[in-house]
Amino acid sequence: MFTEKQIFRYSRHILLPEVGVAGQKKIQEARVFILGAGGLGSPALYYLTAAGVKEIGVADADEVDLSNLQRQIIHFTDDVGAPKTESAKLKLNDLNPDTTITTYNERINADNAMEILKGYDIVLDGSDNFPTRYLLNDASFFLRKVLVSGSILRFDGQLTVFDAANGSACYRCLYPELPPAGMVPTCQEAGVLGVVAGTIGVLQAQEALKVILGIG
Repeated sequence: MFTEKQIFRYSRHILLPEVGVAGQKKIQEARVFILGAGGLGSPALYYLTAAGVKEIGVADADEVDLSNLQRQIIHFTDDVGAPKTESAKLKLNDLNPDTTITTYNERINADNAMEILKGYDIVLDGSDNFPTRYLLNDASFFLRKVLVSGSILRFDGQLTVFDAANGSACYRCLYPELPPAGMVPTCQEAGVLGVVAGTIGVLQAQEALKVILGIG
């Protein structure tokens, strides 16, 4: 089931009674989709790849900008100008060849969301705008996928797990309507402490692993 190298690579997981060999096998059978290879997506991508998730899909239509590097730690200075998905894939392939990285260098919209998300077990939302956040919620809800929602602004972050398949509320249950345009500033307008993005993104990865393992 596991090669000798894999047993050594994941030994600190396998030592945990709550994980063990059976739990690591669950991780290596899981498929996770991450929207955004930015501030939230960067740490989530790193830790889920390091954990040995079977397949990670990452969607982002943007290119790496110098202003991203303060918080989007998967990208390096030499990556400025490159597609974020390709920059991320390069690092993740080096980190763990056990994980297949599938990239979508496009924006998620009403035409492609259902088709893309249907192949994954868990969805992590690292988007930076409300229309996309609501769209991802709706697609996850109708496909009965677990949605791990994260958001950040200035010194604050928010994290929520929605499990439609098990009767959980959804994002629209908490916030039925989009806020009026301009009411909530973006990070580009109001700023964000880089480590806040890292903290919330890591917690999103942790929640995804807890769902995969059925613990916590």
